[in-house]
Amino acid sequence: MEIGIIGLPKSGKTTLFNALTRGKAETAAYSAGGSTPNIGVAKVPDARLQKLAEMFHPRRTVPAEIRFVDVAAFPKGFGKGEGIGGQLLSHLSRADALLFVVRAFEDVSVPHVENSVDAKRDMITLNMELAFSDLAIQERRLERILSSLKGARSPEREHLLHEQALLDRIKSSLERDVPVREQKLTADEWKLISNYQFLTAKPLLVVVNIGEGQLLRSAEVERELRSVCSGPHCDMVVVCGKLEMELAGLGEEEAAEFRQSMGVAVSALEQVIRHSYRLLGLVSFFTTASDEVKAWTVPLNTPAVRAAGKIHSDMERGFIRAEVVGYDDLVRCGSIAEARKRGLLRLEGKNYLVQDGDVITFLFNV
Repeated sequence: MEIGIIGLPKSGKTTLFNALTRGKAETAAYSAGGSTPNIGVAKVPDARLQKLAEMFHPRRTVPAEIRFVDVAAFPKGFGKGEGIGGQLLSHLSRADALLFVVRAFEDVSVPHVENSVDAKRDMITLNMELAFSDLAIQERRLERILSSLKGARSPEREHLLHEQALLDRIKSSLERDVPVREQKLTADEWKLISNYQFLTAKPLLVVVNIGEGQLLRSAEVERELRSVCSGPHCDMVVVCGKLEMELAGLGEEEAAEFRQSMGVAVSALEQVIRHSYRLLGLVSFFTTASDEVKAWTVPLNTPAVRAAGKIHSDMERGFIRAEVVGYDDLVRCGSIAEARKRGLLRLEGKNYLVQDGDVITFLFNV
């Protein structure tokens, strides 16, 4: 999974990137812009993985990973209806989801680009620019369709007319401030527009970046801004990026103690991952083969044969069956052998839909 981090200059997006990835990207320099993004990988914290490691004593314990891409600061003219283009659009188009960092902290030493802190205004600006980019993509495609229709014959003509009608409908909704991700499209329509990589079609996580002095009223801040972040494919978390970056440089136990003293129950990484998984409809399953306990991430209801292919293409090609036990059942039993004895270890075929927490052994032959 790849998440693109975006935000206005001085919003703290690179600070958050460092907090999430334990990175050391230069924040001040990067805010000045540039075409090369900061790229980092975060290990997905999962208490279940540690519990399985204690049970199986493997040589290696491998968590799932998330790739974060911190793109350059938005160019001059952003917020003026010019849309997003060039390398910035290219980086964002590849992301599975977008993460908006919106500034809510006050700091006179870090002046806001609009000369005042207004998180709601900035969220509206960001949404507007993504919509303008999608509209620009549609305009170019509609022009090509009109040109192609002049010499097209059936069934190509019918296909072009269907695509034209769909793009006109999407465009009309975008102009009414309805992002593509919230529009009612059929599975075939989603497939038809998938190559366009519309930015407003991507799940969106808004991260409101507050100061340490706002920690005690973080819930209030979220309530005030929720109206701008609605719908099943948009969510919001409130974090203190500066504090989280500092804590990322500490050991886990020390960071947990410090976080508790500050009244912060969950780390920014855990919050971002939890909400990202929900937005993208992702689940985790575990394997315990080859003296290794490993977590894997797949979309909810992925067939077992495709989950096997996530591990290796040979496993998908030569799939025989999957031995499956739920995490909670396995913990209660204490071992695979006991789970089998109690009838909790199931034999499933290629069409079995993988559930969150499944511990799976794939049997295959190539």
